[in-house]
Amino acid sequence: MPDRAKILLVDDREENLIALEAILSSLDLIPVRAKSGEEALKALLGTEFALILLDVRMPGMDGFETAAHIKRRERTRNIPIIFLTVVDSAPDYAFRSYAAGAVDYLTKPFDPWVLRAKVAVFVELYNMNRRMAEQAAMLRERLSAELPPGEADEQATVLPELSKRLAAVEKELARVTELAHKNDVPGLVGPISDLTSRLNHLRAGFDALT
Repeated sequence: MPDRAKILLVDDREENLIALEAILSSLDLIPVRAKSGEEALKALLGTEFALILLDVRMPGMDGFETAAHIKRRERTRNIPIIFLTVVDSAPDYAFRSYAAGAVDYLTKPFDPWVLRAKVAVFVELYNMNRRMAEQAAMLRERLSAELPPGEADEQATVLPELSKRLAAVEKELARVTELAHKNDVPGLVGPISDLTSRLNHLRAGFDALT
């Protein structure tokens, strides 16, 4: 059983962090708090996150500056960011959010159902990427192995299992793609396209093995 996905919640106000945790409590994930941009960057040093929910207005390092640091780091640049800010923010906040690398942008007070649905899609995509990496590693191992005749039975057992896992990932990808369209998450177009391409290559490699 893989570890549950972690979500980084960045907001300087305790009540906002509590509200976010309550909204996401029904999802199978682990929320991690950060009360400043500096705390967020420290948390990112040693932990892998599926998504970052980042408040724009914070004292000191604001959300835009924090996002700039995240995107400059090789290890964290591909973590999706959803910006959160109040409804009366400057009119250019949406543009600045996307320019800073955000995949989405929500204004407070936001609909809890909308936020939960969007987060759920990103967590699903993150988990799929992890499963894809596992299947790819298994397939590479089978492709590179020079099996003695006595291990033919082992391969005959492994390949059907791998085929079953690939089929499950393909089905899950179709479901996530539908969810992304349904919940209007334009920032997922690129990641889903990349994942589809990788899955197609993985399937082609498997077909060549069988």
